[in-house]
Formats: sequence, structure tokens, C-alpha cells
Amino acid sequence: MRARWLLLVLAGVFSLSAAEVQITGKVVDENQVAVAGARVWIESHSAISDHAGAFTLELGQPGDYKISAQREGYFLLRDQPAHLVAGENIVTLVLNNQREVFDSVEVSYSPPAVNTEETAATHEIQATELLGIPYPSTHDLRNALPLLPGVVRDSTGGLHFQGGSAEQTYWTLDGFNITDPLTGQLDTRVSVDGVRAIDFTSGRYSAENGKGSAGAVDIRTAMGDDRWRPNATNFFPGIESHKGLVLADWTPRATFAGPIRRGRAWLADSADAQYHKTVIEELPAGEDRSSNWRTSNLLRAQVNLTPANILTVAWLVNYFNAPHSGLSVLDPVETTLDRRSHQNFFSLKEQAYLGAGALLEVGYAATRGTAREVPQGRADYVYTPDGRRGNFFLDASRRSGRDQWLANVFFPSFAARGSHQIKAGVDLDRLTYYQKANRHAYEFLRVDGTLSRRVDFAGNSEIRRHNFEAASYLQDRWKPWSRLLVEAGVRLDWDQIIRQPVLSPRVSFSLAVPGLDNTKLTGGFGLFHDAANLRVLSRHLDQYTVTSYYAPDGRTLSGGPTPTFYLVDDRLLRLPVYRNWSAGLEHLFPRSLHARFEYLRKRGRDGFTFVPVDSSYLLRNLRRDTYDSFEVTARQTFHRQSEWSASYTRSRALSNAVVDPNIDDPLLVNNNSGRLAWDTPNRFLGWGIITMSEKNSIAWLAEWRDGFLFNVTDDEGRLVGKINEHRFPFYFGLNLHWERKFVFWRYRWAWRAGFNNLTNRLNPTVVNSNAASSGFLNYSGGQHRAFVLRIRWLGTR
Repeated sequence: MRARWLLLVLAGVFSLSAAEVQITGKVVDENQVAVAGARVWIESHSAISDHAGAFTLELGQPGDYKISAQREGYFLLRDQPAHLVAGENIVTLVLNNQREVFDSVEVSYSPPAVNTEETAATHEIQATELLGIPYPSTHDLRNALPLLPGVVRDSTGGLHFQGGSAEQTYWTLDGFNITDPLTGQLDTRVSVDGVRAIDFTSGRYSAENGKGSAGAVDIRTAMGDDRWRPNATNFFPGIESHKGLVLADWTPRATFAGPIRRGRAWLADSADAQYHKTVIEELPAGEDRSSNWRTSNLLRAQVNLTPANILTVAWLVNYFNAPHSGLSVLDPVETTLDRRSHQNFFSLKEQAYLGAGALLEVGYAATRGTAREVPQGRADYVYTPDGRRGNFFLDASRRSGRDQWLANVFFPSFAARGSHQIKAGVDLDRLTYYQKANRHAYEFLRVDGTLSRRVDFAGNSEIRRHNFEAASYLQDRWKPWSRLLVEAGVRLDWDQIIRQPVLSPRVSFSLAVPGLDNTKLTGGFGLFHDAANLRVLSRHLDQYTVTSYYAPDGRTLSGGPTPTFYLVDDRLLRLPVYRNWSAGLEHLFPRSLHARFEYLRKRGRDGFTFVPVDSSYLLRNLRRDTYDSFEVTARQTFHRQSEWSASYTRSRALSNAVVDPNIDDPLLVNNNSGRLAWDTPNRFLGWGIITMSEKNSIAWLAEWRDGFLFNVTDDEGRLVGKINEHRFPFYFGLNLHWERKFVFWRYRWAWRAGFNNLTNRLNPTVVNSNAASSGFLNYSGGQHRAFVLRIRWLGTR
């Protein structure tokens, strides 16, 4: 397959001089969407395309030349012939989005490059890496995020970026907010086959992105082109031996993309489903397994109304059903919950190229979600030293929604002590939330079976709350020198609950180091505010607890009953703020070996935390967070389509509010300062995709890190020792897979076989942390060595 390209040269309208050649060009993809950040070069002359895909080059003499262009995530466009005349020449270059290649090695991926026009600390995962790297459960996009340095996923599934909690990351889907309106976390699923790339920016980034101090993640989804491209993956279910043969996992996926009208309109539909069976070896037959279903479908369409006006529409649907959710060695069937949820996301965006390099972008998105949690009955829930029994105490239904309106405008560049490019925008969000929660009592038993603590619930079971958020920003890209780029911007945020406008100034720079070719030095400082979290700010509207303590005989009251309220006074609160300092150094060595060093210093203050006041908790801005990290990464692309990456991260994540006190968490804590549960001081990550031949490839993934932290409690649910004083054993995982592509019955196929956790190391995810239990510090969970087989249908030849 050859990268398609279009090269149009027009005679100069007027001659600048007999020997001067000026090239005014634009870089677009196969759908005529501008490609920003592409490097274009002719001999020793080069330029970087701007937000509208525009670039300018000047040469000394007219004549025949060869033009090349590259951008990570696109196929390399190399040595395209062009006849350039004296005066102005207008050029359009088309870069094809990087995708899997079946039967040709004539195309090459664009290798990592030192982009001196980029000041942000950005990491990317391309579609070919999402499909090629053998990370666990490759059907789940969230499992691919830990492929990035600085990102870990804890045992509960929460994703933590640069030491932040799960709700401190700002998630967007093609530029629109897709976080859960209540929690601020990512609960939406998107098929891996429908994703073009994932961009993660942290430390220093544009004022356009707010509402997340840990970083911004944009999921860019794929669009069809002028060729129909159907494919299907994992359409056969998996069979495993767990106390007999069971249908363990089935994760079918299918995509369908192509033209509605060639050259003008396209669509792409990506659907996936997941059936997962869990078998707990230690539980008795008939009570040892649970299963769940999850489906999603993303439909996107793009219409080029005119060459300068592009309309894009998307509709994403999610459904989840998980009976007996939470089954484990310590949590038998009677303690589990039946979970169901449903989400709808719709977006509409229009881009208009206004001429002279100006671009206007406007859009609307709507998110609606429902969730249901149903216990197995109404029996009291009981915590014992050896596990739980009874029925979980929460029965809840929730509804949430978001309406988002956004507009961004890129102004024409102008000169004033260097070149300037101004960008400005607004973002308006309306959020709604409804909850109905009925809770019944839970108890703590001592080792001898006597009652030590009982918690009952009272008060209102329904919550209704809404919020309106408004944000605007202004960003300037100033280039006072050919080797120096400075980005300075400011963001203004306001919301209806806190009602205090906050400013977030940010500045960053990129310097092409004089005397050192292919070397870039970057740095920056900024203020980053977290969004107002509805779950936290609505806690005072929920029920309250009534706690009773019992003497050693289990019958005589020794304390209480004492009511505990969660109190919130919106007038006393401010939005949490982080001060981020960061610096980076990049160098491109021979043979496309790219090395990168990054340092990040985050200091958070005014975070939300509930502090004890008598027998209740009051929400205050007293949380303080600390995060420091040093990261080194090496990456190389070679043999056209082979690549590898290796990174090491040294970090620490601390807080004075490690545990978030809430009505559904029974842990009793006195000193809440320490390391966060996802703190991993040392982490090594490496992966590679090696193309052995036209049809064969080998892929591997290796990760070593310190284990996550956990707390130890007594039989009353009180913390023993310091917060997060204990750590799981260090984690090590090695996955090795082989894939072969072939043709059968005129169809293209690819099958992959390999092992996850090749060394069969026990990487536990569950621990008995009750100090009074006979099974104290017994570990369980985690994946044993597993043989994995994947079959994909890639359409006709």
C-alpha cells in the first residue's frame, strides 16, 4: 500500500526575484482535515505545519526538488517530486493516517521526531500499537493506558495519571468531555478498533484544557476513507479449565468504515461486546463463579460541506450488566451486588477554515447515564476477621447528565517582535444528578464472634443536584527567534456551586539548543484547577450514619448510638488548585533512536476533604498533595514498521487526605497523612512490535514496579499503624505473542498466539488486611500464566 498524496504546483502570481522560490502549502489527511505539527522538508529546509495545516518554505533557486513530510501517527511521505518555479508555489500534501498494513512493506511509519513547535509534555499511543502490543485484556481501552509512562491502574480498575486520583484527569473524546458527570472519572467504553490515537498531556499544557490537575487525555477516534474497510476480531469464544471447562471470555469486536460519498462524506462504526466469567477456586461449587456482559457501539460520520467547512457527528452507546459483582475469596455470593448501567453520548462539531490561516470550531455534546446497584437481600452486612457475609448494605439507582457547548477560534498569525498565533475559546457545561439510595445496617464482629460496632442509616434517601460550569481561555504562541517558541495563556473558570471565578495562568517554552542538532529543551509553569466534584459536593444531601460501639460481651453498649453527618457549606469552599513545574530534554540519535527526559513537580492545595468536627465531618479546603517524578524514555522505529519503547519512572505521591471519608466506607482513621495507595516509587515499562517478515511479527510487553499500598485494620474497622503502611509484593509481568497474517478463501486473516504472564509470577490483587484474622496478610487474585489466542478477519484482498 502506498501513501496517497496530492501535489499541486501553480505558477507564481508574481515573481519575488529571478532566483527566489517561496512555497506556501497545507498538510491534510485523507479526509481533507488539517494535520498540525507535521514536519515538511526539502533538502536542508524544513517547516512545521500549524493548526490549519499551513506551512511556508523558501528556497534559493527554482528547479526540480523532492518534498517529504512526516507526523507521528501517519505514514511517512518521502521524496515526492515537484517542479518549483520562481515566485510563489502552492502545495497540498496528503498524509495518510497510520493503520495496519497487511501485505506490503513499501510504506513506513513516521519515526519519533523532535518537534520544536511543541512545548507540552505529550505521550501518544497509536492505533497500530493498541492492536499490536500484548497488554492484558486488549478489548478494554483502559488497559492500554498503563503503556504510557506515569500511568498506573490499581486493583479496583482506577487509572492514575502522574500521581493524581482517578477524577483528576480530564478525559475528552474527539475534544468533548466524556467523564462521568457525577464522579469525574472515565466510565465510558470505546472499542479499541475504533480508536485512531490516544494523546496524554501532563505537567505543562495549553490553557484550553482545564478541570484536571493530573493531565488531559484525548481519545481520537477513526473515520472512514474512500475505501471500505470491514474487520472483525475474537468472534470465537474462549474456553478455559477452571474447576471444569467453562466459557471464560468472549470479546467480539467489529468495525465497518468507508465512504458515503467518495471524496466528500464518510462513516465509521465500531462495535464491541464482552462476556467475562470469573471462577474463584477457593469457593465451593455452585457459589464460585460470576459473569458479566458489556457492549458498546460508536458511530461517526463526517461530511465536507465545502472544502473549508467540515461537519462531524458521533453517537456512542454503552450497556453493562454484572450479576454477583464483587465476588472474591473474602466476599461470597450473598455479599455481592447486581450492577447495571447504560450511557448515551452524542456530539456534533463543525470546523470552518476562514482564510488567512484562521479557523473556527464550534460543537455540542450531550451525555446521559443511568446506573443501578442491587444487593442480594436485606440481611445485615457483616465484617468478620476472615471476610464478609450477609447482604451488601447499599441499594441505589442513579441518573446523571451533561450538556456541553464549546467554541474555539484560531486567529491569523501576525508579526510583533516575532510571530504570534492567538487561540481563544469558551466551554459551557450543564450537569445534573439524581440518586435514590436505601441502606441497611452493617456490623463488625471480633475474632470470638462478638459484636464490636454496628452502623445504621437514617435520613433522606434521595438527592437532586445540578451545576453549571463556564470557562474561557486565551493562548498565544510567540516565536521571537527561529529556535525559541513561548506559549503563554490564561484560563478563567466559574461554576454555579462554588461561585468564585479562578484564573489559571500558564507559560511554557521550547528551545532548539544551539550547536546541538535534533535536541530540544522544554519547561513550564502553570496553575491547574480541578473541577467541582458533584459526588463530594452532594454528600450532605445523602443519608447519615448512626454508630453504636459494644463492650467485649457483644451486648452492652460502650458508646453511642452517635449520629454522624457530612456537612457542606458551598460559601466556604474554593476550587482545588495545583502548581506544576516541569522541564524536559529530548534528543534524536542516529537510526531514529529518540530519547526523552522529563521532570515534574506538583504541589496541590485547597483540595476537598472532610475533616472531623465533633462526631461529624465538615468539607474544607484543607487537602495538600505532593507529587514528584523523573522519567526517562527511549523509543525507536526501524525496518519501516517495527518499533520498541522502554521507560523508567521514579516518583512519589503523598497527601494529608489519603482516605476520603464517606458514608459507604467503614474505615476509621485518625492520622490521614501518608503515601497514596497507587504510589509506585519505581516502575520500568518496555514493549516492542518486531516485524519479522511481510506476514509475521512478534510483540512483547514487560512491566516491573513496586506493589501498591494498603491499610491494615482491626476487628472494629479501625486503622492499625500508619495509613498505607503496607505494600503488595513487587509486580512483574511479561507477555509474549506471535502473529501471522494469511489469506484464506480470498479473505485476509490474522491470528495471534502467545502467553500472558509468561513467568507465571503471582501478582496478587487481594489481601486479607484484618490484623485479627487467622489469614492475615494472605494474598490472592491476579492472573496466572495464560495462553491467549486471537483471530481477526481483515476483509477481502
